[in-house]
Amino acid sequence: MQLDTNYLQTKGRIFDIQKYSIHDGPGIRTIVFLKGCAFRCRWCCNPESQRYDIHPMTVNGEEKVIGRDVTVEEVMHEVLKDIAHYRRSGGGMTLSGGECLLQPQFASDLLFAAKQAGISTAIESTAFADFEMIEEKILPHLDLFLMDIKHMNAAKHKLFIGKSNEKVLANAKKIAERGQNLIIRVPVVPTFNDTEEEILEIARFARSLKGVKQLHLLPYHRMGQDKYDGLGREYLLKEIEPPTNLHMQQLLEVAKTTGLHVQIGG
Repeated sequence: MQLDTNYLQTKGRIFDIQKYSIHDGPGIRTIVFLKGCAFRCRWCCNPESQRYDIHPMTVNGEEKVIGRDVTVEEVMHEVLKDIAHYRRSGGGMTLSGGECLLQPQFASDLLFAAKQAGISTAIESTAFADFEMIEEKILPHLDLFLMDIKHMNAAKHKLFIGKSNEKVLANAKKIAERGQNLIIRVPVVPTFNDTEEEILEIARFARSLKGVKQLHLLPYHRMGQDKYDGLGREYLLKEIEPPTNLHMQQLLEVAKTTGLHVQIGG
């Protein structure tokens, strides 16, 4: 029986493909950044990802078009160039964004294509989507789910991000119950979630998820701040300093009391 290859012509919208990454999953990886996001995190380092539409942004004094439409086949042409690196390092392809789950068919077919090529797959996601879609289209083709959980308090989550966290937390439980390899990641942002109490609450929730053993604490940084100027937007956290190494270590030690393997970065 010949495999139907129509999935290779599925179209989606991306804004970048980053090669030779050592983040967002194990080994050397190619990260495919999809356009569109339901959240508006105040610290977002990829604000150009938030809008689904293709639009201009000023980069180093020159106008650049952000976003392009591609097929699964076109993306895989780039991903496959580095298959030897994935095999030597235990790496693979990671879908990021934005929020890759907002383009479900494109994300699903990309993951399927990678698996057909023998490439390990991961997504970096908030899981802010209907669980039935995640279960049907994403989990069957996924080796690793890197899931952001930003806060346990719904009101504070909505204040800083624009949406409540109920769907995120509910989906985390369901994804874990399906036996998915799941790592919880927390962007540690001063004034938002950088107290020991807040991090401990997230860590306890992560520990309660079936099969979850790892928690990654990702310190806030300002590397995307200049992009806001290029988009004609105000950066809302310009007065906030990144957490110190000492403070991050203190948060790590608190989170470790839950029995999870905790690391800074990831």
